[in-house]
Amino acid sequence: MTQPHLTCTPLALTPHKNCVLASSRMPPPSSRHHHHHPLPRPPPLGSTNAKAAAPFLPTTALASTTNTQQFTTTSNSHHQQHLIRMGDAAIAATVHEEEVEHIFRSRFPPVTVPDDVTVPEFVLAGADAYADKVALVEAAPGGRSYTYGEITRDVARFARALRSVGVRKGHVVVVALPNLAVYPAVSLGIMSAGAVFSGVNPRAAAAEIKKQVEDSEAKLVVASEVAFDKVRDAGVPVIAIGGADAADRMPGAIAWDELLAAGDRAGAPVSVAPLDPVQQSDLCALPYSSGTTGVSKGVMLSHRNLVSNLCSSMFAVSDDLVGQVVTLGLMPFFHIYGITGICCATLRAKGTVVVMDRFDLRTFLAALVTHRVMFAPLVPPVMLAMVKSPVAAEFDLSGLALRSVMTAAAPLAPDLLAAFQEKFPGVQVEEAYGLTEHSCITLTHAGGATAPVQIAKKNSVGFILPNLEVKFVDLETGRSLPENTPGEVCVRSQAVMQGYYKRKEETEHTIDAKGWLHTGDIGYIDGDGDVFIVDRIKELIKYKGFQVAPAELEAILLSHPSVEDAAVFGVPDEEAGEVPVGCMVRRRGAAESEADVMAYVAARVASYKKIRVLRFVDAIPKSVSGKILRRQLRDEFVQRAKAAAA
Repeated sequence: MTQPHLTCTPLALTPHKNCVLASSRMPPPSSRHHHHHPLPRPPPLGSTNAKAAAPFLPTTALASTTNTQQFTTTSNSHHQQHLIRMGDAAIAATVHEEEVEHIFRSRFPPVTVPDDVTVPEFVLAGADAYADKVALVEAAPGGRSYTYGEITRDVARFARALRSVGVRKGHVVVVALPNLAVYPAVSLGIMSAGAVFSGVNPRAAAAEIKKQVEDSEAKLVVASEVAFDKVRDAGVPVIAIGGADAADRMPGAIAWDELLAAGDRAGAPVSVAPLDPVQQSDLCALPYSSGTTGVSKGVMLSHRNLVSNLCSSMFAVSDDLVGQVVTLGLMPFFHIYGITGICCATLRAKGTVVVMDRFDLRTFLAALVTHRVMFAPLVPPVMLAMVKSPVAAEFDLSGLALRSVMTAAAPLAPDLLAAFQEKFPGVQVEEAYGLTEHSCITLTHAGGATAPVQIAKKNSVGFILPNLEVKFVDLETGRSLPENTPGEVCVRSQAVMQGYYKRKEETEHTIDAKGWLHTGDIGYIDGDGDVFIVDRIKELIKYKGFQVAPAELEAILLSHPSVEDAAVFGVPDEEAGEVPVGCMVRRRGAAESEADVMAYVAARVASYKKIRVLRFVDAIPKSVSGKILRRQLRDEFVQRAKAAAA
């Protein structure tokens, strides 16, 4: 990789002002929590795989770019009073000190964001030329498929139908559907009507779904049989997805097919007041996220937010790749990455989404082979099954079209990565970073068609996308930090959310007065512009005043040959405040005890980072997106400890 050129351009300095780097004024390492995290040594620049992929595309036809990362500084004067002795007289003198603002930008040029289109218009632009091409196909045998002509038609039909039944701009429609080929037609139809799409896990508890319906003040719910019994008493009308007999199987619901037909018959809705046209500044999505506080809340995203994020994340897609992409749609579509990063991005590129509702290894492998899948966002357990399961031997995987897999949320064990790359040597493995509050993808792993292809280091989460600004903030001083210095990751761009729904105080806590989104993640950027995430602020363990990162200990556990999966979390301790506790899944046939593995970790970390308790478990609980449910593990551990002490 070509070394990016870092430019530091302070504002005008006069002779009586001194430009002092922020790092030179920071407290010593012993007083700063982020220096407790060791910085991984970057691999040699030539050690990365040159077959890297863009956020969802292979690099065979990525747009050429300029390899430049900019480091901007902003000066803020601080005045300090000093006494200067002149004989017996003490004269007060003011010394001006410049504070340097460290802001990092993409190594790639900015991209243009159109200011006159909504998300459905942006995603489906040019679909007429691909009317007969399959846009989405369900991987299960006998599954439904949607052509571009059909999805364009049904988006418009559903928008008309919603308006004909009284849905207006700003009204929220909750969608409780599993991954289905019709899902994008539903979500884009809601947005096209000027309403707000709010996806929810259809397999969540009825109380959880009802809470989202009530909190979002939804006017309608769209559901299939999977969730119907959970939403029928939510207090709002239900639109049933499920074929011609949907109304019979879901009594009291409005059948999707019948609603669309009624909308066709009604034509344009009649209203005393004209319907407001949909603007790019209008809200279009309200996904729910725990954010940095752990409490689920609606994230307000506008058409501008999503279009901007798509423009940035798809910056490297060239014209000759349009119409060629095949993406696996296994990640849940109610999640921001599923609907935006997979569905909207692939439809924008006029590719095909191979839709899977739930993971089944045979169906999954058959889909990879039959549909010639090129890009697959996966979680580590799926990759483990691809490598270890005897089912994989039933398929000829030598001719896969797969070019790239992307994993996020859960750490990838080094031995699993090695085994995967040995079995699939032509497949690039990437780790990604994004968040709901930033409309989806924030950091990507590869870009540039001209040699050498620019890719991030394997153990990083990528480099900064075009149009984004990123800085790393000291939690104690609030100052931005230079490269190779961990701090809270903050991002500023047009993709930053409008705020949390009905939660002004939490919004102000997350987005500061200058528009910086505080992610709650600890990370740093190295000299090559690659970003590394250390851990979550809210999950840092505070041991006797020291900050311990669970992810660091998890990575060490996963490096042990007998550890298949692991999680680390903090539990209350009267003397230390909190102590690190671990759970691990032991590989079949492994003989090590808990004490053996604890000693292995202790030999590789400072004394305050040692795991104090370790338990063998059958599985590590994770969310649908692959995140370790550390809070759940912690609560279960504390409850068991209390029960044992009683």
